[in-house]
Amino acid sequence: MTEPTAPSPESGAATASSRPSMLGATDIAGQMTHVEGLASLVSVQPESTLSRTVLKEEGARIVLFAFDKGQVLTEHTAAMPVLLMVLEGRLAVTAEGRTEELSPGGVIHLTTRLAHAVDALEPSKLALIMLDPR
Repeated sequence: MTEPTAPSPESGAATASSRPSMLGATDIAGQMTHVEGLASLVSVQPESTLSRTVLKEEGARIVLFAFDKGQVLTEHTAAMPVLLMVLEGRLAVTAEGRTEELSPGGVIHLTTRLAHAVDALEPSKLALIMLDPR
């Protein structure tokens, strides 16, 4: 059995090369990627909306947004299902003709190509998690 390798300083990812499966065949082990302190990776700037991709791995991408109060992402769609999680502040998310207020601890799931908009009710940070099946 191969032991897991140490995390790579460049990627922050720990991997194991292979391990025996329950059926005796050898599996290629997966990869774990750890991103720490999401809210600290973006800063709210006056009268601006900033974005930064912090993870791009198999099946998922995370893009962080920082919004000043009153900043808006006008109606748009995503080519895959997404999760919206507020890290700091409060956002209004509008989709399907209704608006939900999102604050830290809450999550909104949006299906593929669902038109939605985001409005910053106060200076805020958002983690957009794209669930990419590719």
